[in-house]
Amino acid sequence: MNLGFVGVGRMGSNMARRAKDRGYHVTAVYDSNRKAATDLAGELSAAACQDLSDVTAQADIVFTVVSDDAAMREIFSGSSDNLLVNARGKLFVNCATISPQVHVEVEQLSEKAGAQALEACMASSITQARDGTLYLMCGGREDTFRKAEPVLKELASTVRFIGKAGEAAKVKALVNMVMNINTAGLAEGLGLGAALGLDLTMLREVFGQTGAASRVLQTDGEDMQNREHSCFFSAAHAAKDSGIALSLARELGLDLPLARATKDQYDRMIAEGLGDLDKSGIAELTFKDRHKHSGDHI
Repeated sequence: MNLGFVGVGRMGSNMARRAKDRGYHVTAVYDSNRKAATDLAGELSAAACQDLSDVTAQADIVFTVVSDDAAMREIFSGSSDNLLVNARGKLFVNCATISPQVHVEVEQLSEKAGAQALEACMASSITQARDGTLYLMCGGREDTFRKAEPVLKELASTVRFIGKAGEAAKVKALVNMVMNINTAGLAEGLGLGAALGLDLTMLREVFGQTGAASRVLQTDGEDMQNREHSCFFSAAHAAKDSGIALSLARELGLDLPLARATKDQYDRMIAEGLGDLDKSGIAELTFKDRHKHSGDHI
């Protein structure tokens, strides 16, 4: 089975490497960053396609890992070139965190072209993409899911079918909304602890043994303390994903004050030039002695 990958940044490239390790033929890759595509293509002996339609022509299943709603719409409905040119019989597995409605639109466009589409939202990071332990939440037609399931199980330790198109994206938006709130709360707790003169290593240990424990504490707590914000999940993506959840809430007439406050913090990071830092960089806004958010120490 031939696989193609569209969007070969940190996640897409490592998913492609994992697929090749598991015996799949990665035949075609594409990225708006041409160098990223050519470098990965050379590593995997694949074609670095200049046109999206060439990816479709060379692959049976095409994985897409793009940045946002606009990018997703462009690769599936761009006027000059898109993935649905001569796409009959092809399967598209879409892994980006985007608005649920866009996944619905992509499924409809794909079926009109004689193809199938499945959303496979990832609740994981770069390391999990490389070692095949992603957590995938899938949405679409169940027969499409069953067709994709064998390859998905080579990329993930958990593959969960949520329901029709858009439903997995809703769950993913809530996962990231709660994760972002937890991250902001941890940053405030550690920031206040530092201002009080507490030993932060001790404080993190206490947090981990009490009701303050969280997955974010394990992944981000030490990084916040040590100002190590190498990017695994960027502040800019955190802002985008919290925004998706807030849009869903607005449609239902719900007010989510914690989600709003968290998005405001990540928007502030972007405004101050910190959007490319890992989400743990939100601590730069909460520690009393970190009011200058730039310099070699970050």
